[in-house]
Amino acid sequence: MTANHFIHQQASHCESGVMSAIVRHYGSPCSEPMAFGLASTLTFAYLPFIRIYSLPLVSYRMPPKTIIRGLQKPFGFCMRTETFRRPEDGARRLDELLDAGKVVGLQVSVYWLPFMPKDFRFHFNAHNLMAYGRDAASGDYLLSDPVLEEPVRCAPADLAKARFARGVLAPKGLLYYPTSSPREPDWGRVIPAAIKKTVRIMLHTPLPLVGVSGIGWVARAFQRLPVATDPEASKRYMGHLVRMQEEIGTGGGGFRFMYAAFLEEAARLGNRPTLAALAGELTEIGDDWREFALAAARMIRDRDPLDGGRLAELLRAQAAREKAFFTALGKAVR
Repeated sequence: MTANHFIHQQASHCESGVMSAIVRHYGSPCSEPMAFGLASTLTFAYLPFIRIYSLPLVSYRMPPKTIIRGLQKPFGFCMRTETFRRPEDGARRLDELLDAGKVVGLQVSVYWLPFMPKDFRFHFNAHNLMAYGRDAASGDYLLSDPVLEEPVRCAPADLAKARFARGVLAPKGLLYYPTSSPREPDWGRVIPAAIKKTVRIMLHTPLPLVGVSGIGWVARAFQRLPVATDPEASKRYMGHLVRMQEEIGTGGGGFRFMYAAFLEEAARLGNRPTLAALAGELTEIGDDWREFALAAARMIRDRDPLDGGRLAELLRAQAAREKAFFTALGKAVR
């Protein structure tokens, strides 16, 4: 079949990029920051009982599929998700949907995508992209990966490996697509509701490992690092947090920049100018996260002495500033 009339657009993050593109393609304007903000995706979570490379999971956003689920109510449409036990079943269903003219979201492993730059290919199973057609001659899938500048092609065997990779967050061939058309939201209603949910997650979640309190837990973990007795283990821990922040997904600072862009757009659409001023403050908080990552990276590379206590102080400062910010944000949408 030929490609659907789909317009590729590069984005900052995979799931928000995919879902904003799907909403736009099926009929309603939606920027990537708006998709991220309306789905109440921003958070912080320290989950030591979930291990990534034998180290605790640290996340700066809500779990995968949050944006897929979270945009349905504000845009008034339905998304269908399907998983499969066998790769051949997943391929058959994807072909059926593409033949029917659908643009289909897919969850995949980055490692098995041959079009990804080599340095980006690591075992991360929660990457999202879109299939929008197939090449009739070669059978290659026509894909829109939102983190890349241009659309790409992928052979069926390679895409099958990526869709059915094993391990943490195994995609199990997940695909998703709308079963009804999105419509423009009532901005004055959905924007405050989404912001209030994010404020609750950051300040009032009953699980102390999530939100602002989760940043404090990580600070205590850095304070206890054995920098004198086991510097290599300390460096691995520091490097893991930097990687989770700056490489996997958009990262801690990047997600805060995106939410700041959401607040600027929300200020205009929802007629709430206070949100624009708060967006500037959140941008500064994102800059501070980048400064934290730089400080850790300098220690890992032996440019500065290993000092878990110093990094803990930076994290505690971040926690205090984010607590004040989200408190002010909550007041702005009362």
